[in-house]
Amino acid sequence: MENSKATSALNSLVEINNDRVAGYKTAAGEAKDTDLKALFGELMQTSTENLAELRTEVKRLGGEPEEGTMLSGKIYRMWMDAKAALTGGDRGSILSSCEYGEDVALEAYDKVLEASTDDLTNDQLDLIRRQYTKLRADHDRVKKLRDRAVA
Repeated sequence: MENSKATSALNSLVEINNDRVAGYKTAAGEAKDTDLKALFGELMQTSTENLAELRTEVKRLGGEPEEGTMLSGKIYRMWMDAKAALTGGDRGSILSSCEYGEDVALEAYDKVLEASTDDLTNDQLDLIRRQYTKLRADHDRVKKLRDRAVA
């Protein structure tokens, strides 16, 4: 097991969680409804907790945790800003954008779980699976609200 490969895999999850925090800051700023602002704060908290665990593990491996976001996350946030401006902060549109971001986060975790199993320890894989479960629950919350908003 090579630490650089494990560090790289874990750092890709650091980046997606950085994206998620930044995306929900944007969403909270665009949302008019206080219930959405509260939800987005809770979803940011999930990623904040994920980041603490991932950064600790990257440092334990002798690596430096990523501080930035993925390019796709920057594009996603710009698209969300533009869409919110055009729709006037419409609840359904904001939730649709958030669901898209949740899909991207889950895909990043799926990719690491599929491609990096030989590079990660069982403890690291367990950590990633636990985080994936939390992200899946967050995704489902957003999807349920989005479905109600666009119905």
